[in-house]
Amino acid sequence: MATVDGRPAQYGISLKQLREVMELRGSEAVEQLRHYGGVQELCKKLYTSPTEGLSGSPKDIEHRRETFGSNTIPPKPPKTFWRLVWEALQDVTLIILEVAAIVSLLLSFIPSSSGDEENELVHEEDKSHEWIEGLAILISVIVVVLVTAFNDYTKERQFRGLQSRIEGEHKFAVLRGGESSQIFVGEIVVGDICQVKYGDLLPADGILIQSNDLKVDESSLTGESDHVKKSELTDPMLLSGTHVMEGSGRMLVAAVGINSQAGIIFTLLGAAADQQEADAKQRKKAKKQRKKKKGDVEEGAVGNNSHPSDHGGNNMASKQEAREGSSGPSGDAPIKEEKSGHKDKSVLQAKLTKLAIQIGYAGSTIAILTVIILITTFCIKTFVYENQPWKNEYFNYFVKFLIIGVTVLVVAVPEGLPLAVTLSLAYSVKKMMLDNNLVRHLDACETMGNATAICSDKTGTLTTNRMTVVACYVGGQHYKSIPKYDSLPPQVANLAIQAISINSAYTSRILDGDLPNEPIKQVGNKTECAMLGFVLDLKKSYQSIRDEHPEESFHRVYTFNSSRKSMSTVIAREGGGYRVFTKGASEMVLKKCAFIYGVDGKLEKFTRENQDGLVRNVIEPMACDGLRTIAVAYRDFVPGKAEINQVHYDNEPNWDDEDGIINNLTCMLIVGIEDPVRPEVPEAIRQCQKAGITVRMVTGDNVNTARSIAIKCGIVTPGMDYLIIDGKEFNRRIRDSNGEVQQHLLDQVWPKLRVLARSSPTDKYTLVKGIIDSKISDNREVVAVTGDGTNDGPALKKADVGFAMGIAGTDVAKEASDIILTDDNFSSIVKAVMWGRNVYDSIAKFLQFQLTVNIVAVIVAFFGACFIQDSPLKAVQMLWVNLIMDTLASLALATEMPTPDLLTRKPYGRTKPLISRTMMKNITGQGIYQLSVIFTLVFVGEQLFDIDSGRYRADTVPTQHFTIIFNTFVMMTLFNEINARKIHGQRNVFSGIFTNPIYYCIWIATAASQVVIVQFGGQAFSTAPLTIAQWAWCVFFGVGTLVWGQVVTTVPTSKIPKIFSWGRGHPEDISAAMGALTEDRFDADGEKKRTTGQILWIRGLTRLQTQIRVVNAFRQGVDPRLMERTNPALAAVLQRQASASLAKRLSQASSIDYADAPGATGIGERERDYLAPEVDMERLSSRSHTETAV
Repeated sequence: MATVDGRPAQYGISLKQLREVMELRGSEAVEQLRHYGGVQELCKKLYTSPTEGLSGSPKDIEHRRETFGSNTIPPKPPKTFWRLVWEALQDVTLIILEVAAIVSLLLSFIPSSSGDEENELVHEEDKSHEWIEGLAILISVIVVVLVTAFNDYTKERQFRGLQSRIEGEHKFAVLRGGESSQIFVGEIVVGDICQVKYGDLLPADGILIQSNDLKVDESSLTGESDHVKKSELTDPMLLSGTHVMEGSGRMLVAAVGINSQAGIIFTLLGAAADQQEADAKQRKKAKKQRKKKKGDVEEGAVGNNSHPSDHGGNNMASKQEAREGSSGPSGDAPIKEEKSGHKDKSVLQAKLTKLAIQIGYAGSTIAILTVIILITTFCIKTFVYENQPWKNEYFNYFVKFLIIGVTVLVVAVPEGLPLAVTLSLAYSVKKMMLDNNLVRHLDACETMGNATAICSDKTGTLTTNRMTVVACYVGGQHYKSIPKYDSLPPQVANLAIQAISINSAYTSRILDGDLPNEPIKQVGNKTECAMLGFVLDLKKSYQSIRDEHPEESFHRVYTFNSSRKSMSTVIAREGGGYRVFTKGASEMVLKKCAFIYGVDGKLEKFTRENQDGLVRNVIEPMACDGLRTIAVAYRDFVPGKAEINQVHYDNEPNWDDEDGIINNLTCMLIVGIEDPVRPEVPEAIRQCQKAGITVRMVTGDNVNTARSIAIKCGIVTPGMDYLIIDGKEFNRRIRDSNGEVQQHLLDQVWPKLRVLARSSPTDKYTLVKGIIDSKISDNREVVAVTGDGTNDGPALKKADVGFAMGIAGTDVAKEASDIILTDDNFSSIVKAVMWGRNVYDSIAKFLQFQLTVNIVAVIVAFFGACFIQDSPLKAVQMLWVNLIMDTLASLALATEMPTPDLLTRKPYGRTKPLISRTMMKNITGQGIYQLSVIFTLVFVGEQLFDIDSGRYRADTVPTQHFTIIFNTFVMMTLFNEINARKIHGQRNVFSGIFTNPIYYCIWIATAASQVVIVQFGGQAFSTAPLTIAQWAWCVFFGVGTLVWGQVVTTVPTSKIPKIFSWGRGHPEDISAAMGALTEDRFDADGEKKRTTGQILWIRGLTRLQTQIRVVNAFRQGVDPRLMERTNPALAAVLQRQASASLAKRLSQASSIDYADAPGATGIGERERDYLAPEVDMERLSSRSHTETAV
C-alpha cells in the first residue's frame, strides 16, 4: 500500500465528498457530519490531529496540495500588448485621423483633371510629395498608439505587482506539529487546523472543532447582514471570505482555493468574463430592435418581453443598494450607508475630469470652426472669385482641411492628463512602499496630500504597542512598581495569576528573544501579553496553569468587543460549580463589582463610596501618568452552601444572560499598563500642525490616560483652546432630544475637539462623517483615519483615506482601508502626506505646462486658418508637439521627488481651485509671450530673416519661414517645461533639476529629436534645414520664456481676481461630471441616460477613456463589482450558486424582500420565494486579501 510520510496515501474522504459537505448549512451540515462520524472522525480520515495539527513535513503538505488543490486562485491572464494596441486604436480622434490620412494617401495618386498642361506639370510635381504627408500622419498615429499601449501595459503590470504584494502580506495562524505558527494563506492545505479569532478574514472553508462565542459575518456570500452564530452543535461550517466578528475557535480546513465557496464564485466570475463582451453586443442589438419596434409595439410590452435579463443586470446594483440601505439593524447603519454608493472619486480626479471635459468641448468647437472657415474661404476664393471649375484634386484640399481640424482637436484635448495622474501615482506608490505605506487604492495617495484632519488611534500608532505592567493595586496596597510575590496575600495572588493566565486568548504568549541578549517577544494581543509578563515578573508560569485548563475545558467564553470592553471566561470549579474570571477597562469592571479584597486579603464589601475612593486615589493617578488601567475580578457559582461573594444555584445558570452572570463580582487586582509614546511621534505631529493638519486622538482609553498621552505627543499644548471629552459627553452634545445626530450640534464640537476618549466605533464613525459633511470651513475638510479593529471598518471606509495597521490590524480593518501602515507608525502618515502633496503638485505642474501649449497651438491653428487659409503648424508637426507635451512631459514632470518644503504650506482642502491664480498668471503670461513671437514670425518673419514667405503658397514644398515658426514654438515649449517645474511663484526654476534624471534625460532627448526633425525631416515633417544663425534665433526666443517667466513672477498674485482661478467650488458639483465617465450609462429601463452625441464627446474626444480603460479592464479581472454592473449573465451565475448552497436559510426570509431580485421578471411567484439575494461583491472585491490567495 502506497504511503506518504509514514501514513496511507489514500484519504478516508474524497475531494468531491468534502465539497458536498461544505455546501450544507445548519442542521443539514450537522447531520451530514454525523454520517461521517463527526469532526473528530473527519480529522482521522484526513490524517490530522485536532490538537496538534499536521506534522508540517514538506512531503505531506505537497501530497495534500496535489490531492485537494492549493489555496490559490489563478488570476485572469493579463491583456496582451497587441490587445492594448487594438484598444488604443478605438479612440475616435485617432480613427478620424487614420481615415483622413488614408483618404489623403489615395487622393495623392488620383490623376489631375485639369486640361492645362503647365498647371498639370506643377500638380504632378506636388503630387510626387503629397503621399508623404498622408504616410507621415499614419506613422505618427502608429507611434501615439504604441506609446499609449506601452503605458497601459506598464500600468497593468504595476497594478498586478501591487495587488500580489497586498495579498502576499496576508498570513494566518495554524497548528503544525503542536505549535501555533503564522503562515501565508497560500500555503494552507486541507487538513490544517486553523486558529480563528475576532477580526479574521477566513482564508479557506472549514469545520469547527471548538469555539468560544463565535459570530461570523457571512454577508459577502449570502447577502444577509445579521451576524451568524457558529457552534459545533448548531452550525459548524465556516466559509472562506467571511469575517469573524466575535469570539474565537479552531477549525479543520476542508476546502481550499477553487474548491472553497469563495473560490467557486471566483471561478464562475472567470468563466463569465468571456461572456461579458458578447452580452454587451447583444444589449446593443436588443436596443436597436426595440427602437425599430417602438412604432408598432407598445413600449411596456417590449420592456416586459424583450431580454428580461438585461433589466435584471442593469438594475442589480441599484436594487441591492436600495435594499441594503434600508434594511438591517440600525447598528449596522454606517456600513449600509457606505454600500449604498461607491466611494466618491478623489477630489483631484473629480476636478481633472471636469477640466478635461470642458477642454474637450472647447477644443472640438474650435476644431469645427477651423474646418468650416478653411472650407468656406477656399470655396469662395476658388469658385466665386477665381471662377474655377470643379477638379478632382480639390478633394485633397478638403481632406487636408479636415486633417488640420482634427489635429487642432488632438492638440487641444489633454489626453496626457490621466497618463500624468497614473504615472505620478504609480511612481509615488512604489516609493511609498519604502516609507512603510502600502497603498491599496491609487487615488488615496493624492487625496492624502489634501488631508486637513487626521483622526488617529492611540495604542500602537502614537505609542509603541510594547506594553508592560508598571504599577498595580492588590490587597489594599498601591504599588508603584512590580511587588514580590511573597509580599502579596497568597490567596489573592494565586487567584489573580489564575485569572490572568486562563482569561486571555491562548494565542497571546511571551517568547524568548532569538538571541540571548534580545528582549522577549510579545505574540498576540499586547495588553494580554503585558499581563502575562506581569505573571512572569512575579516568577510564576502562566503556561503550567494553561496546561491544567486547556481551551476545550472552558464552559463559556464572553470574548472582548468594543461594547463590552471586557472579556470573561467560565471554567469548572474545583469542588463543583463554576468560576467566572473577568478582566477589562477598570471603570467598566469596577461598576460590576460588589466585593473587593482589602488589606491582608480580607474580603470587603465594595460600596459606591469605596469605588469613588479607589477611582480617585488609584485609577486617576495611574491614568494621569499615562497608564492604561485594567481590573481583574471573579465570581463563583456553587451548587452547595454559598459564601457571601458566591452564588448558589439549583439549575444550570442561564449563560446567555450575560448581564446577570457578569455581575456582583469580586475585585482582586488592578494593574497600570504603560505603553510609551513612540519617540518620533511628537516631531511628526509638530510637522502635521505646521503643514496645517489637525491631529485628533480617538481612543477607547480612560480620559486621563488619553489626556496624558495627548500632552506627551503634542496634540494639545498649553494655551491652546481645545476640548477633551469622552464618548458619553460627545453623544450628549451632538444628539437632539430624540437621540438623533444633528450636524449643527456636531459643528459646535469638532473644531475644538482634540481627544475623544472611551469612544465606541460608532462614535468614531459619527465624528469622521460629521467632519467630512461639515460646511462651516470654506475649503471643506478632508479626513484621514487610522484603525486596527474590526469595528473600525465603517470609519475607515467613510474616511477620505483609511489607514489600517499592518501589524496590529485585523484583516477586516485592512480590507476596509486605503493604505496599510506596515510599521503601525504615525510618522509614516506624515510621509504619506508629503507624497500626496507631491502628486498633486506634479499634476499641477503638468497642467500648467500643457494648458500653455494647448492654448497657443489651438489659437495659432485657428487664426492661421482665418487669416492665411493654412495652419502655420502642420498636422505632423502638431502631432509631434502633442507627443512632447503629453507623453514625454507627463513622464518628466510626474516623477519629481518630494521636498521637505511641501510640509510648510497649508493643505488645499476640498474646494481649493485646481488651477490657482499663480498658475493662471503663468499660463496667461507665457501664452501672451509665445503668441506674440509666433504671430510676429508668421506675418513679418520673412522680412526679419530675409527668406521666402511661407504664406499663401500653392505648392506643398516646406519653407524655412514656417520651419522657423515650428522650431521656435517647440523651443519655447521646451524651455517653458523648465518654468513649469515651479507652481507656487518660486524664482529659481532650476533648483533640484539634477535630482531627477528622468526629467533632464527626456528634456535632452526631446531637444536632440527636434534637431533631427528640423534638419532631416524634409517633406515628411514639412521642414526645411535651418542655418546656425536661424537656430540661434529659435533658441533665443526659447530662452526668452525663462526671462519672461521672471517678469510674470513679479506680478503680485493677490492683485489677480479670484475669478481667474479654475476648479473652485464644492466637490459635489464636480463629482456630477465624474458620473459621465465612471458610471454605467443605463437607466432601469435600459435606455441610456445621455444622448449618443454627448457620449461621443465625453468618451471619444476627451480620450480619458483610453487611459481609464486599462485600469477598468484590469479591475474587471480582479474586481467583481465592475463585472456586476456590466455583466447581467454573471448575476444569473451567482444567483444559481447562492441559491444552491443557501436555499435552506433563505427560505425563511420574506419573499417580499426578494420579489424584485434580478431575473425575477417572468418567473412564478413560488420560485421567486427561493431566489437568493445578490451576492455582496463588495466583500469579494479586489480589496479582499483572499482574491488570489483565498
